[in-house]
Amino acid sequence: MLQVDDFLLRLSLCRGLGRGDKYRLWCRARQLQYDTDLPRLIKDCQLTLQAQTALLNNWNSPQLTRAMSINQGYPHVTIADSEYPTALREIFAPPLVLFYAGNLALLQRPCLGIVGARDASAYGTGVLRGFIPEIVKHRLVIVSGLAQGIDGLSHQITLEHGGMTIGVIGCGLDRVYPAANRQLQQAVANRGLVLSEYGYGEPPLAWHFPERNRIIAGLSQTLLVVEAKRRSGSLITANLALDENRNVCAVPGRIDTIRSLGCNELIAAGAKPILRAQDLIDEFS
Repeated sequence: MLQVDDFLLRLSLCRGLGRGDKYRLWCRARQLQYDTDLPRLIKDCQLTLQAQTALLNNWNSPQLTRAMSINQGYPHVTIADSEYPTALREIFAPPLVLFYAGNLALLQRPCLGIVGARDASAYGTGVLRGFIPEIVKHRLVIVSGLAQGIDGLSHQITLEHGGMTIGVIGCGLDRVYPAANRQLQQAVANRGLVLSEYGYGEPPLAWHFPERNRIIAGLSQTLLVVEAKRRSGSLITANLALDENRNVCAVPGRIDTIRSLGCNELIAAGAKPILRAQDLIDEFS
């Protein structure tokens, strides 16, 4: 029988299992007071053959043991800890472990998610520079993905105005993606909070980013989309937020601009159009 922290860390780092499988395994293990009888857990959770094989092959592997020894020494919070954000516990397949750098207390404050185009225009940048100073005055925490464009600008402008911000990344905390945001990521860690569900050394793989987006959506009471093409990661995040019953808002734009197509279509589908900072602040009243 493992300690709760060790069990959750090992399960989180175990390769070959989906997020849903890991969550079900944790729920059943908790009911069994963390008895790690793998055949029983596999049977009770009705894992697929592929997931069964991954769990049995990896649970005591040298690779997982090495990953455990590396990551146990870094700050992390598990889903069993009181510091874990309640809002994130409520989402589908929440992360079992969050590695962090910075002020963990920010997770307990009201959060506004901001996502948008990686090739932000002067219009999108102007919207952020107009909205964020007012949002900061109301002590809301701005959550975004530390990506290029709207995400990075959201963090940068928030810090410029002395605000609170959380960056959620799709790789280990010792990695930076994009590399151009190295100084920004360090600034967010020093003055805000950087989160990842991936252990140290994990690279920024393409499929990590949709998973990262569910954490942004889950942490946010309200999600704002500022510039988005018709098919984009921002719209994936918006749909995840809708699935989790979060408020979804969008900044309208010109109908002949590709970066505004996603936002305008969100508004047409029922998202709240945001014309001024107060419209967002009202969502938290």
